[in-house]
Amino acid sequence: MKDYLTHFLFGYYPYICLTIFLLGSLIRFDRDQYTWKSDSSQLLRAGQLRWGSNLFHVGILFLFFGHSVGMLTPHFVYSPFISASAKQLLAMVSGGLFGLLGFVGVSLLLHRRLSDVRIRATSKTSDIVLLWLLWLQFALGLATIPLSAQHLDGGMMMLLAEWAQRIVTFRSGAPELLAEASWVFRAHMFLGMTIFLVFPFTRLVHVWSGFGTLAYLWRPYQLVRSRRVGLGGPQSTR
Repeated sequence: MKDYLTHFLFGYYPYICLTIFLLGSLIRFDRDQYTWKSDSSQLLRAGQLRWGSNLFHVGILFLFFGHSVGMLTPHFVYSPFISASAKQLLAMVSGGLFGLLGFVGVSLLLHRRLSDVRIRATSKTSDIVLLWLLWLQFALGLATIPLSAQHLDGGMMMLLAEWAQRIVTFRSGAPELLAEASWVFRAHMFLGMTIFLVFPFTRLVHVWSGFGTLAYLWRPYQLVRSRRVGLGGPQSTR
């Protein structure tokens, strides 16, 4: 039973989460575009929102790209420049710093949403559930640092990275790699996949819009002509 659960959670569940993440986001954008927003409550207690939101976004963006690059980059790509142990130490220090920033930020956001009667009244259930999931995910991530300190040779980090690479390349044997991993690592990974699962049903969909704004960097200039005579030639603007 234990082996079956491990195979399901770390062999099949990742594909279920990624499928719902991609298809769910596409369907929501196609059918419910008016709900495709972050639902800001900035007018209520803007000061705490500013601190919490900035700390949260700085932390989670660094961790997202750090995890993506660190876990999905094959070992042979970076081995000529940095050893596995040095890479793990770098991940522990940087991940701990930005994880703490994100944890403080999401704690402020959660306290603000639960303690203010007006904000609580305008909050959706998905908003509160999402903040609790993120809070717990940051807490689990910080809890993995003392465990990682017990494997400074980088061995555990290599196993986790190999698991992720086998999942994205559809190779077999991924769940077996986690046989020796602590339950904290497993819980952190499971909750991370679950956040992708609920992504299309929450305000997190506005992340897609954030990435979409990068298209403006390559957008051609728009030619604007004045309707009044004698005020010069056309002007260009974004």
